[in-house]
Amino acid sequence: MGVTTNDIARICQVSRTTVIRALNNQGRISKETKDRIVRTAEELGYRPDLLARGLVKGKTMYIGVVVFDVKNQYFAQMLSAIETEAQTRGYCVNITLHGKNREKEVDLIRKLVDYHVDGLILSPVNKGEHFNKFLKSLDTPLIVIGNKVSDEIPFVGIDERRAAREATDKILDSGYERVVFVCPPLGESKEGNNYTHEQRLEGFRDAMGSRFTEGQIISSESYGEEAASILEEGGGRTAFFCSGDIYAMDIMKYLKARGKRAPKDYGIMGFDDIELLEYLSPRLSTIYNSVEEVAKRAVELLFDEMEGREIAMETYERYRLVQGETL
Repeated sequence: MGVTTNDIARICQVSRTTVIRALNNQGRISKETKDRIVRTAEELGYRPDLLARGLVKGKTMYIGVVVFDVKNQYFAQMLSAIETEAQTRGYCVNITLHGKNREKEVDLIRKLVDYHVDGLILSPVNKGEHFNKFLKSLDTPLIVIGNKVSDEIPFVGIDERRAAREATDKILDSGYERVVFVCPPLGESKEGNNYTHEQRLEGFRDAMGSRFTEGQIISSESYGEEAASILEEGGGRTAFFCSGDIYAMDIMKYLKARGKRAPKDYGIMGFDDIELLEYLSPRLSTIYNSVEEVAKRAVELLFDEMEGREIAMETYERYRLVQGETL
C-alpha cells in the first residue's frame, strides 16, 4: 500500500490538513514546516491519489478523444497537439480509435462517458440526425474536429471548400489544361461522414465551373492505376488535385515506377501538409490545414465549455497554400 498524507502527518507531527496545504503550496505554513513535509514526502516516495482528488472536485481530470486511426500522420499530429495542450492544463487524454467503424465509434463514446471523462473531442465517422441527438443526449462537453456533424455540435476546422477552390485556381493558373480531383470513395456518404472530403470536392467544382465534368473525379481505391490511365490518354497538360497528401504520395510513387515524374510529366497537389512531406522529393505542393492550431483550439474551447462558458458553434483556423515543386 502506498504512502498516504496521514503517514506523512504522523511522521512530521503535524495535521493532515497541514500536509495537504504544504504539498499543494496552499495556505499559511512556515517555510521550515513546509520544507520538512515536502522532504519527507519525497523520501517516502509519496504519490498523490489523483482520482480521489478529482472526485472531491467532481472531476476525473481526463478528456476522451475518438479519432479514425494513427496510420495517417494527420491524426498523429492532431493527437500530439491535443495531448500537449491538455497536459498544460493538468489533464490526461484517453485516446481511442474507431477505424471508420460507425458502431464501434458510438460504443467508444459511450464507454468514455461511462468512465466520466470531463469532456470529449471527436473526429467522427457517423453523421445524421440520430447521431446528432445521441451526442446531445450525453450531457458531456464535446468538440468535433474535421467531419462536422450539425450546427448544434461545436465544430473546429478550416474552410475546406474555400481552401480547395483556391488550390484549384492555383493549378489552373499554372497552365494545366486538365485537372483531376482524387479523393477516397464517397459512395457511402449517406451513411458515413465524409464532410471534409465532400467540402474539398465542392471547392474543386466551384473553381472548375463550366469546365467541370464527372470524369474529372477519381474516387476509388485504385487511384494510382486510374491516374496512370488518364496520363496515357493524353489530352493536354494534366494535374491531379488530391484530397489528402497520402493519396498524392501514393500516386507519385505509382507513376514514378512507370517512368513518370512530377512536374515534368504531370502536376500534382495534395492537402494537409503532413510533416512527412519534408522528406519527399520533389516537395509536394499542398495546403497547410493548421492541424495543430485546430487541435489546440479544440482543447481550449472544450475547457471553456467544461467551465460553463458559451462557445461558438463553428470556429475556423487559417490555412495557406504551400508552394512545392510539383506544379
